[in-house]
Amino acid sequence: MSLDKEALASLRLDHATDAERYRDAPASRRRWWILAALVAAVLAAVAWRTVNSPVAVRTVLVEAAADGAVLNASGYVVARRLATVSSKVTGRITAVLFEEGAAVQEGQVLARLDPSTTQKEFDVANRSLEAARSNLGEIEVRLADAARTLERNRSLVERKLVAQSVLDTSAAEVEALRARLVAARAEVGVAQSQVALRQQGLDDLLIRAPFSGVVISKDAQPGETVSPISAGGGFTRTGIATIVDMDSREIEVDVNEAYINRVRDDQRVEAVLDAYPDWSIPGHVISIVPTADRQKATVRVRIAFDELDPRVLPDMGIKVRFLEEATTGERPAPSVPETAVTTEGDARSVWVVRDGRVERRDVVIGEAADGRLPVLEGLQGGEAVVVDPPRRLRDGGAVELQAD
Repeated sequence: MSLDKEALASLRLDHATDAERYRDAPASRRRWWILAALVAAVLAAVAWRTVNSPVAVRTVLVEAAADGAVLNASGYVVARRLATVSSKVTGRITAVLFEEGAAVQEGQVLARLDPSTTQKEFDVANRSLEAARSNLGEIEVRLADAARTLERNRSLVERKLVAQSVLDTSAAEVEALRARLVAARAEVGVAQSQVALRQQGLDDLLIRAPFSGVVISKDAQPGETVSPISAGGGFTRTGIATIVDMDSREIEVDVNEAYINRVRDDQRVEAVLDAYPDWSIPGHVISIVPTADRQKATVRVRIAFDELDPRVLPDMGIKVRFLEEATTGERPAPSVPETAVTTEGDARSVWVVRDGRVERRDVVIGEAADGRLPVLEGLQGGEAVVVDPPRRLRDGGAVELQAD
């Protein structure tokens, strides 16, 4: 029986074709796995970027928990006691004993003037006083001798041993010496006054602090001439230093006369220095100066700090809020716009922005008034909250502030 070779050939396996097919199959699957991994990575990156990218939000500040402000005004810190210290006499400065920023006490010597001429005048006055006292002593001795002679002559006249004219001469001598004694004592008084005057002149050469305070300006140097009046053109100083009594610091603001009826004595205020915008300083109104500025249509108001602080310096710019006293004795709660509050069932919450991230915070809300909600619990004045919060916000998520 013969074999059908063609039939046998059709049953033979094509090993080369099968090898290629099995070799190609894993490579195809690898390509699909790589493609799927790439797609998953892209989707993950998109999802991460979507979740972690900053969300643009608009924020508002929570109104501070304080009595309502009835008026805002701007002014400056001033010192009620501020003096430019000068000398009482014209003279050349020999020593300056302070520097700017130094604290000085009342009566402390700040500078000395050249004493050479005044010292000589003082010495002359002292010698004149010594001469007057010597003359007075001589007259007192002569008067005592004349008085004894008068008594002796009176005894002799009574015994008829000398004439009456001798007694009269002795009496006249005594009266003359008594008159000279009075004049000599007056001369001694004048000499003592001259000495006191020259001593005062020496004391005037010592320039002293008129009150305790801080030196804010040093206006002269040794070798310059100082005078209590303007003299000598630009070569003569009229002041040595400027001293401020730091305990006399207060606030002065100009209030438009149309709103002065909102200000009263002892009214509470909150002041904020331009240099420290986050620091609220309590104070109260001292007085309303009873005159108006017709040019500016303003009235000056003096305000005292409840407590002085070294950071408060004269001439600093400051903003003042005049507060309305609470009628119930309690401080009003801070408030936020109604659009900043999220409601989920009975729970109320707000999104608080801090350091570029948001924090969801539960709050207790009061009754709405004028589009705002008082926050009874959960917030403090000055915090930033999100208005119209987007749905993408999540606790701890990054945000960026959107310009209005």
